[in-house]
Amino acid sequence: MEYTIKKLGQLAGVSARTLRYYDEIGILLPARINSAGYRIYGQAEVDRLQDILFYRELGVCLDDIKNILDAPGYNRLAALQKHQEKLVDKKKQLDLLIANVEKTIDYLQGRTFNMSDSEKFIGFKKNLINKNELKYGGEIRAKYGDQTVDKANQKILLMKEEQYGEMEKLRQEVNDTLKMAMATGDPAGELGQKTADLHRRWLSFTWAGYTKEAHAGLAQMYVDDERFAAYYDQVGAGAAIFLRDAIFIYTGFMK
Repeated sequence: MEYTIKKLGQLAGVSARTLRYYDEIGILLPARINSAGYRIYGQAEVDRLQDILFYRELGVCLDDIKNILDAPGYNRLAALQKHQEKLVDKKKQLDLLIANVEKTIDYLQGRTFNMSDSEKFIGFKKNLINKNELKYGGEIRAKYGDQTVDKANQKILLMKEEQYGEMEKLRQEVNDTLKMAMATGDPAGELGQKTADLHRRWLSFTWAGYTKEAHAGLAQMYVDDERFAAYYDQVGAGAAIFLRDAIFIYTGFMK
């Protein structure tokens, strides 16, 4: 069956404007243009749009989706099976948050007197893990292995609330000190090395074991991966590179 851009938009629940944009950036081209100049989409395009929308639901950017779908080894069945796993995980997270809200309401209304501080925050910690998995999971698991990442996630889930609060406070302190260190222009200076040490302490909340080599490798990933670089560059232009250089000096892995 074939669809005009209007009909396909209605079928998929997206606007014709979105489909035109997808055509412009080359992520979803029509099967053909008819004699009247209308974009016409076939079954292959319907399936590709479904894949695009699946990835968008998981928070993947359009550039990355295009690279995934256009890769020579792309396997749609395998991709859909991976989608299913991630969506099931997302559903579990939503169920956990809903249950957490319901129990908190019962607690506040006096219907239950048994809600620990850990229970109040377990949903948020799980949400943090899921967000990190969706955004960085592939790269981190490829570099450090599933066992290492799973242990780190388990440490987060088992954290007491004061530990979790300390970790979040330290994360902000890393960024604040990094900003001050960048103003000196010297990653080997006192503030630069303080930033590297704070970063090591921050990692200790989730890492099962610290090594200088792994710390240096992670610092290089901050520069190589544009998503990590974008996070640290919010502190200031070139922050990811400055942090990497400070950590290289701190660990002895000089460039």
